[in-house]
Parts: sequence; structure tokens; C-alpha cells
Amino acid sequence: MSTLLKDLYSKEFYNHLANALTAVIPDFDKRKFIRMIFVKDFDGKELKERMRHTTEVLRQFLPADYARAAPVIEKLVKRLQKEEKISILPCLFLPDYIEQYGLEDFTRSVRAMELVTCFITCEFAVRPFLLKYGDRMIRQMKVWSQHEDHRVRRLASEGMRPRLPWAMAVPALKKDPAPVLRILEILKNDPHEWVRRSVANNLNDISKDHPELVMDIARRWKNISPETDAVIRHGCRTLLKHGHPEMLRYYQLDSRPISLDDFSIKTLRVPAGGELQFTFSFTNGSRKPQTIRLEYAVYFKRAGGSFSKKVFKISEKEYAPGASVTIQRKQSFKPITTRKYYTGEQRLSVILNGKEYPAGKFELRG
Repeated sequence: MSTLLKDLYSKEFYNHLANALTAVIPDFDKRKFIRMIFVKDFDGKELKERMRHTTEVLRQFLPADYARAAPVIEKLVKRLQKEEKISILPCLFLPDYIEQYGLEDFTRSVRAMELVTCFITCEFAVRPFLLKYGDRMIRQMKVWSQHEDHRVRRLASEGMRPRLPWAMAVPALKKDPAPVLRILEILKNDPHEWVRRSVANNLNDISKDHPELVMDIARRWKNISPETDAVIRHGCRTLLKHGHPEMLRYYQLDSRPISLDDFSIKTLRVPAGGELQFTFSFTNGSRKPQTIRLEYAVYFKRAGGSFSKKVFKISEKEYAPGASVTIQRKQSFKPITTRKYYTGEQRLSVILNGKEYPAGKFELRG
């Protein structure tokens, strides 16, 4: 059985979709729709290509005038919400339809996105609207941030992330996140965890370009509530991984009383697809309990021979005065879609409360 995301666009999915379309489009030709979907090169299409293909085929069965098509999309969403067996993720073609054909109709598209995002997120669809309409769309996002439905409130944050993965870039928000921060101020203590998680991810995006700005937010939001403290912690994770001095002080992560007693790479030659094994020991030299954040960094070899550093968290907890602890760890080199491994020398270091100790070397073999 396939586990590829693109295969969610299956015969079963399109059958459910066609049944829903039959209910909302007069004289809908189900057989023609299925035939147009499964063209000769369908199997070779990747996830986004299948989504866009679905969007383009659907347009052939809707009114060419977007003003007349938008209400049909809304009816389709309401119908799909009743379809218990339909997969949700491939329904991303719905916000894609708004993005592709509704950009010139701000009012109808905003209405449609507000409805659609309660079924399948419109976080990608809002991006071209932010680019085209600027302040007008930002004002709409602010309205959404106070919506009664948490999925719409989440859209207000997620859609404005400066570094939203797989999404169209909005350079102005990356350069000046002030409009984003006004939204986050409204949502920072939202009652829904899904919304707060988006606020944290948004802060993390901003921290990569404006670390001091996020530090200021962390200070202002501190102790507002346990939930907001959790937002700060998750939103500042990149600053912690990079050992940002002020962020380490914020969490009282002092490296001075901690000593690295032993660090040993057990597998100096790692076979392709194998595991790196290493161990290290440390001591809390303080006379009082000390919170210690344990991390390690792998310096992966790049194609050109340089190295790309990736930090991995092990744990963060309190240790008793004088405690000595030994940690054993493994790092897999099994192939993954998000990283390409290159054979040859790699490096490994240990990080204790932000202090990085000199890296050891190991070899990845082909």
C-alpha cells in the first residue's frame, strides 16, 4: 500500500468528490469529470501538480465568471463537510481555486476563504492577496483574528507567517513584521491550542530575522499565563538552539557550573543508512539544582565540501548539585526526503546550556 501523500488523490477520493459535485452542480457529468482527471500523465504528477490539475479540471464544470463560481465553491464545501469518508488534505484544491481565479475579486474571495478555511486551511491562498492588496488584506487578517471560529483565527496568524513553509513569499512581512506582531498580540493568549501553536511558529519565523524583537516580546509576555509562557518557549526554540545569550539568560540556562567530562564517538565509520553512536558525560558543579539543556550538533557535509550545522535537542531538566550523568545517543543516517547525505568527513559536537564543545569527527561511507 502506497504511503505517498500524492496518492491521497485516489480513485476513491475523486469518486467522493464527484458525488458531492453532483449534488451542487446541475447536470454535472460525473463520468466526464473522472475521465478528465485521470489523464495519461496523472500517475507522474506530484502532490502539488495533482492539486493544481484538480483545480483546473473543476473550473471546466463551474461558471467561467468567478462571481457565479464562488457561491458554488461555498456550496461544495458545505457538502464535503457532510462526507465522512472523504480525505481532507487533497481538498487543498478548494483554496487553490480561490487563489488562481479569485484574486481580482477581493470581497467574494475573502468571504469564500473564511468559509473554506473552516474545512481546509487557506493559509497558502491568502499569500497572493497579501502581495496584491497589502494593507487592505492585513486589515482583513486583523478582523479574522477576532473571529468566533478558531480555524479562522488561526488563519490570521498562519497566513501571515514571514517564513511559512511551502508558501509564496511575502518579502514585506519578512523585512518588517510589525503588521504580523499586531495580529499576534491579539492571539497570544487564545483559548485554542491550535491557534497558540501558530502564534509560536510565527514568532519562531520572526526570530530568524529579528531576534531582538522577539526577545522584547518574550519579556513583555512573560507570566501572562502558563499558555502564553508555552507560546514563548516554542516560539523561541531557534534562538535557544543557536545559543542566543539573552535567551539563555531568560531561561536561566547558565553553562558556567557545568563541565563536559567525557565525549566519545563510538562509530567512527558510519555505513550508508546506518547509525552514528556516541556518548558523553557531564557534571553539575553548582551547589544548587541546575536546569541543564542538552543538545548535540551534527555538521553534515555539503556537496561542495563545506558543512551544514543541525542542532538536535536531547532534553532539558533539573539536575541535583554535584550530579554526574552519562548520556548515550544515536543519530540515524537513513535516507529522508528533507536531507541529502554526502559521504566523507562529518562532525559532531555536544552543547550544554548553549555552550558548544569542540567537535569530533567521523566518516560517512557510501
